[in-house]
Amino acid sequence: MNPRSRLPADRARIAGAATLALLVLLAGCHGRRSERDNRRVTAEQLYSLAHKALLSSDYEYAVRQYEALTSRFPFSDEARQARLDLVYVYYRKGEKESATDAAEQFLREYPTHPRVDYAWYMKGLIDFERQPYKVERWLGVDMARRPPSTALQSINAFRVVVERYPKSAYAHDALRRMVYQRNRLAEYEVNVARYYVKRGAWLAASQRAARVVEQYDGAPAVRAALAIMIESDHRLGLEEHARNLEQVYQLNYPGAGPGDLRPKRWWKFWR
Repeated sequence: MNPRSRLPADRARIAGAATLALLVLLAGCHGRRSERDNRRVTAEQLYSLAHKALLSSDYEYAVRQYEALTSRFPFSDEARQARLDLVYVYYRKGEKESATDAAEQFLREYPTHPRVDYAWYMKGLIDFERQPYKVERWLGVDMARRPPSTALQSINAFRVVVERYPKSAYAHDALRRMVYQRNRLAEYEVNVARYYVKRGAWLAASQRAARVVEQYDGAPAVRAALAIMIESDHRLGLEEHARNLEQVYQLNYPGAGPGDLRPKRWWKFWR
C-alpha cells in the first residue's frame, strides 16, 4: 500500500485526538470557573437556592445546598435556619433517622433558639409516624396490639412542646397526638392483661391492669382494666378487694356491669 494513502486517516486520528484534548481542557476550565463561582456565592444566596428547592419539592438539591451552607458558613444566621430546615427536608424525603439526628443536633446547639418548639415538635412527629402503618390502619387493624416501641419517645417530645411552649403554634396538635399515644399505650397494656387472662395467669393479669389504672388515668382503656382487676381478684379469692374495685367501677361507670369489655377502636377518631 502506498504510504501516502494513509495520510488522510492519520490526519483524521490526529484531529480527533486534538479535538478530544480541547474538550477536556474546556471542561476543566469550566469546572474551575464553577468552583470559583461557587466560592463567590454568599450565605444568603445559598440559603435562597436551598429554600426555593425546598418549596418546589426538589429535596435532593435542597439538601446539597443546605449542607454546603452549613459547611461554608457554620456561624451565620442562614446556617442556623438551614439546620432547622434540614429536619423538614429529611422528613419529607422519608429519611427518618437523618431527620431525628438533625433535630437533636439543632436542640443541642441552639437550645434557646426562638423556633426550638418546632424542633421538638418534629422530633415527636417523626417518632409518632414510625407507626401506625397506614395500610394496616386502612384495613382496620387494631394498632394497639402492636408493641408501641417509639410511643414513649413521641410522648416525651410532644410533652416538651405542650408544657414549655404552650403558646406555640404546634402545641394543640402536639397535645392531640400525645393523648392518642397515651391512649394507645394504655390499650396495649390492657391487651397484654387479656393475654394473661386467657392463660389463667390471674395475678399477672391483675398487675398489668393495675398499671393502666395507675399510669393512664382518664384513658378509655381504664374501664376494661378495672374489669380485668375485678375478675382477677375474684379468681384469686380476694373478695374484699374485688368488692372495693366494683364500687369504684360503679362510681365511674354507673349502670354498667364490670365485664371484660370488648376493646373499642378509640384510635379511629384520628382518621
